[in-house]
Amino acid sequence: MPSEMYIMDSTVTLAKSVDDTQDYNPLKERNVTHPTSTVGSFFNLLKSSLGSGLLAMPAALKHTGLIPGSLGTVLVAVVATHCVHILVETSRDISRECRVASLNYTETCERVFKHGPKKLRTYTQFVRHFVDYAMAGVCLGGTSVYVIFIASSLKNICDSAFPDHKYSVELYCLGLLLPLVLLNQIRHLKYLVPFSILANLCLVVIFVITCYYTISGIHDRAEVELATNVQQWPLFLSTVIFAMEGINVVMPIENEMAHPEKFLGCPGVLNSTMVFVALLYALVGILGYLKYGEEVLGSITLNLPDDEPLALTAKVLVVVAVFFTYGLQMYAPMDIMWSRLQGRLGQSYWNWAQVAMRTLSVVLTVVLAAAVPDLELLIGLVGAIFFSTLGLLIPVVVQTVHQWDRGLGPYLYVAWKNALLMVFYLIVLLSGCYSAVSAIIDKYY
Repeated sequence: MPSEMYIMDSTVTLAKSVDDTQDYNPLKERNVTHPTSTVGSFFNLLKSSLGSGLLAMPAALKHTGLIPGSLGTVLVAVVATHCVHILVETSRDISRECRVASLNYTETCERVFKHGPKKLRTYTQFVRHFVDYAMAGVCLGGTSVYVIFIASSLKNICDSAFPDHKYSVELYCLGLLLPLVLLNQIRHLKYLVPFSILANLCLVVIFVITCYYTISGIHDRAEVELATNVQQWPLFLSTVIFAMEGINVVMPIENEMAHPEKFLGCPGVLNSTMVFVALLYALVGILGYLKYGEEVLGSITLNLPDDEPLALTAKVLVVVAVFFTYGLQMYAPMDIMWSRLQGRLGQSYWNWAQVAMRTLSVVLTVVLAAAVPDLELLIGLVGAIFFSTLGLLIPVVVQTVHQWDRGLGPYLYVAWKNALLMVFYLIVLLSGCYSAVSAIIDKYY
């Protein structure tokens, strides 16, 4: 799964006053209190694309086979990288026109429509709300997958330790409700940072242990397919998009760089990170699929031996890492929802309203997880709807609107290119939803 999604930087840094006759360069006008180095930005972006979604890659390749899966991973990486690129370029262009030093994701979309073609300016507020709710949907959908990750791992551990007392995944989801509600009551980011550090350390150990088991038994590999039926491919696409997309944290990372001019370009922070991510995802997917074949599960840690201390350690660490990451991932949607709700209530109700909102949000994620307790299918569904919308649809639309009156390139290059990306998005959305929902109905109803 994806990886760990952080909060949007909701501040707009106002530009310094400049002579109206001079060209305005927003990159030189930023005044960041604690700027991040280029190397630090590389690791921040790497972390946003690497996470629990990495463990789902072998299951993704099961839906395509080795050859289409390997090529498809590279294709998704290229498309995801391009969409990040056009979002950042558009943000810089509109920042220059509006004479502000930096804009976050939502503000970029809002200002593009506000200063775009006159017929589209009336949709400015709708776009702002749509992007905010898409961001919240990504986080809430992603955290529902986290609930299944935790519940499935707990069930796997407990079934092995207590074979006479086996319970359903749904019951484990219900058991997680109170701990997750308490964790989600933390309202300040600084108190979540230690949990994030612990989760990162756990993920590193999990990755090393998983590689040890997959590589050590590769000579006894299971029977695998080079290519499967095309009808299974949509679940692969939505799973990889879920695992790889980290576009919601791109603007905060780029905005806080000490040298933002090094974010794009060749090699650049973005390109370097995504090349590494694509290779790592392909490697883990191929090794895991070669080792376990058609028996590979939604998280490869569920395939690890039940009776070996090292494998048990990885399974326990998955529970710890994903549990603590849950609180961090809920921060952004809680912030968005509270900003919408706060102004409608008297200040005396704020505390109880926050408690109720945070509790109901956790209940929603747990209910969704319990309704679709299959990790593979839930990842496919969430990836097809939420992650593709935030990572593909919105950047394509925003660039097209921004360039409409400014020129769409030689031979309308931008229009044709974005039309193809829109077709790709629709394929992921419609086929991914259809495949996931059909599989869910066949399995549970």
